Amino acid sequence: MEIRQQIEDFLSGAPHAVVGASVDRSKYGNKVLRCYLQHARPVQVVHPSEREIEGVTCVGSIAGLPDGVHGLSIITPPPVTERVVAAALAKGIRRFWMQPGAENATAIAAARAAGASVIAGGPCLLVSFGYRE
Repeated sequence: MEIRQQIEDFLSGAPHAVVGASVDRSKYGNKVLRCYLQHARPVQVVHPSEREIEGVTCVGSIAGLPDGVHGLSIITPPPVTERVVAAALAKGIRRFWMQPGAENATAIAAARAAGASVIAGGPCLLVSFGYRE
C-alpha cells in the first residue's frame, strides 16, 4: 500500500490514541493531540503519570486503552517506541503512525511482521491531517 493510501486508511476510522502527548503546548506530542481535537476526532491519551491533557483523560498504559482503537500516533523516543508497539500489538492495534523522530527499525519490522500498517519515515500527521496553531 502506498503512503497516501496508508494515511487515508489510518484516518478513516476512530478512535485514535496518542502516546507521547505532553502538557507542554510547544511539544509535538501536544500538537498531535490538539490536531485530533481540532478535527473533532475521538482520541485517547496514554501517559504514565498525567491524569489529563488538553481536557482528555489519560490512561496509564496501552493495556488501559479500550478495545477497538483504530490507530496509534506515536511521539516517543525510539527505544520507547519499540515497547509501545509491542504492547499495542498485544492489545490488537494494527495501525501505527510514528511521527518523525519516533521511528524505531525493530518496532517497524515487528509491526509489519504482524500484518500491521506502519507510517514511518514520512510525513507528519500535523501536515497530512491539517493543524493550526
